[in-house]
Amino acid sequence: MRMIDAGSIETLKQRIDIVDIIGSYLELKRSGANFKAICPFHNDTTPSLHVSPSKQIYHCFACGAGGDAIKFIMEYEKLNYPEAIEKAASLCNFTLTYTKDERIKKPDKKILEELNLFFTQNLDKNQQASSYLNQRGIGQASIQKFEIGYAPSSYMTLNFIKQRFFTSKEAIEAGIIGINDNGSEYARFIERITFPIYSANGRIVGFGGRTLTNHPSKYINSPQSQIFNKSRLLYGYNLAREFIIRNKKIIICEGYLDVIMLHQAGFHEAVATLGTALTNEHLPLITRGEPKVVLSYDGDSAGIEAAFKAAKLLSSHNIEGGVALFSGGMDPADMVQKDMFDKLNALYNNPKEFVEFCLEHIAGKYNLKNAHEKQKALEEAIEYLRTLPNTLAESYKGLLSSLLGMRSNLIILKTKKPSKQNAAYEGFEDMLELSIIKTLLVNPALVDMTLDIIDVSMFKVHTEELSLLLEGQKEHPSLRKLLMLDNVQVHEESELINALRPFLITFYEEEIEKIKKSALEFEKKSFLFRKIRDIIERLKKGELVSYESFSAF
Repeated sequence: MRMIDAGSIETLKQRIDIVDIIGSYLELKRSGANFKAICPFHNDTTPSLHVSPSKQIYHCFACGAGGDAIKFIMEYEKLNYPEAIEKAASLCNFTLTYTKDERIKKPDKKILEELNLFFTQNLDKNQQASSYLNQRGIGQASIQKFEIGYAPSSYMTLNFIKQRFFTSKEAIEAGIIGINDNGSEYARFIERITFPIYSANGRIVGFGGRTLTNHPSKYINSPQSQIFNKSRLLYGYNLAREFIIRNKKIIICEGYLDVIMLHQAGFHEAVATLGTALTNEHLPLITRGEPKVVLSYDGDSAGIEAAFKAAKLLSSHNIEGGVALFSGGMDPADMVQKDMFDKLNALYNNPKEFVEFCLEHIAGKYNLKNAHEKQKALEEAIEYLRTLPNTLAESYKGLLSSLLGMRSNLIILKTKKPSKQNAAYEGFEDMLELSIIKTLLVNPALVDMTLDIIDVSMFKVHTEELSLLLEGQKEHPSLRKLLMLDNVQVHEESELINALRPFLITFYEEEIEKIKKSALEFEKKSFLFRKIRDIIERLKKGELVSYESFSAF
């Protein structure tokens, strides 16, 4: 059995960014120096899962789930450790090495890369495809940038696969060929202009294809597979990512040509969904870098309805942005081709804000002159507003009352109860104890020195956490939670000593009070008083004294 080389695993772990890994699965929102998300490991209703970029760990303050990026993949994907390592390598576009210097085999990636080259080389050989692209205004630079190609006949593609010595199994798993009912193989992309689809980290995972014949399906995509999930992909994101992060803006279109033409016109933040509605699965990708979202949809009934559903989804997740609809049967690609750049700029710079768009759309669906219809509009609008954060929902009551022609005091929102703030931090009552434990977690070299002068019994609140630390259970949820608490300080050695001194003085002063109330003989009490007061005086002078138990007296 092949084993992944340990050095290769360590190199991978050094390259992994836990925010990118978890962000590819969940919608992350910045919270100070960390990020938060709805935890997928329990029935979470508020963002309980915290991700720390500096510590490269995650922790759920509700259910205790946590660990590093590999642990997250294991738990989320239900994979064993080697499988999770390979998944992480795939997400990071990293090539693992195996024992005996065997390289990880990625036939799906290699076959897609070679087929993409085959398609791009075929484009110049097909006059019809080249003419179509020219008619749509797509320049040669864009053809090269987006690696637009042409898929010839099924026979030619199947023959290419055989010539490159790829197996049918590899081609099927990569979504390149399918099997007919009679058992014969066929190429999935036949006589189509091809658009390679890349993952966010720049790995080719499939294709989109536009027919040049009378095929009933104008556009098709690669089939769903282990590497191709259209609900987690956005066409052009690999090229747009840098601009999205830099400009804090993402333009979401409906088609490949819209994206290509917008990039050609300088709107480099443009991406597109792959023939599917915007879903929750898209959100982790869309929200990376927390950009404002512009929905760039057609102004026909289908486009308006799609924009409404997408705007509802995004606003319910408190994502900022708006809707830019195109009228007159035009789409972004048409406007670029007609050099209507000023109008495009105006649309994208002043989109209709999501909540405003949704409320107007709801009001427009009903005959508001009819009392029953108005009531239905009110109920639907209130149901929508209740999905929003409380403050945001309340701020739109005025607009809704104006749209429906009714007094705002008649619009009653039963808003969500605020979550118990910092409920996950309950029990962390002694910050000094916590800072000592956290310091020892981060700087284990200080443990021996610290244990010379303190004992677990000295801790009043966090005895369990200190015991777990001394037992070496650093992955225990209680300790991982402590690492995630930014308000708990980590000390340097000199700072730790300064923090321990008042801690010890307080402990020994309390010991004196206990002895006073004890039933010990006068001589023993006097001896202990002198001994403990001597320790306190030495501590006050800056000296650290080795721990000594008085329980035997």
